[in-house]
Amino acid sequence: MKNRLIAIVVVGVLSAAASKTAFAAPIEEPLTVNIRRVTLDVALRIGKAAIDKCRAEGVQITVTVVDRGGHEQVVMRDTLAMDASIPISKMKAYTAMVFNTPTFGLIDRFKGAYSVPKIDSLIISPGGVPISIAGNIMGGVGVSGAPSGLTDEACALAGFEAVREELEME
Repeated sequence: MKNRLIAIVVVGVLSAAASKTAFAAPIEEPLTVNIRRVTLDVALRIGKAAIDKCRAEGVQITVTVVDRGGHEQVVMRDTLAMDASIPISKMKAYTAMVFNTPTFGLIDRFKGAYSVPKIDSLIISPGGVPISIAGNIMGGVGVSGAPSGLTDEACALAGFEAVREELEME
């Protein structure tokens, strides 16, 4: 009987200790999250560098820079770029931002009739690169209008490369 009483007391003490731990105040977490974004001036520099790279290749394109939310921050259409390049450049920028990878790398990733690329705002075609520094996704750059997706992607990358070092130093 005495051993049983001791066991009950020990279980009671352990239960009380466990319940205090289980119901202890949660660790304080911030109520908001800071999200890094590029400024309008930086987005304009990205767009201009992409257009300059494609012009050097003899191609006129549209470049779109989207922010972390996928909203257009800058859309620049060169004089003779086709109208269809406007929405395509946005989808490329958005897709690169969402997957945090250049869109060229997504070509063989999705197979099947009902795969992810069927979502309206995504496009799996070369020409989009994420704006990502040290794991912080800040947006995406999309280029459309060149005769080759590889040229689109090279121009988008040139846009990002124009500001990458400064963003890394900040």
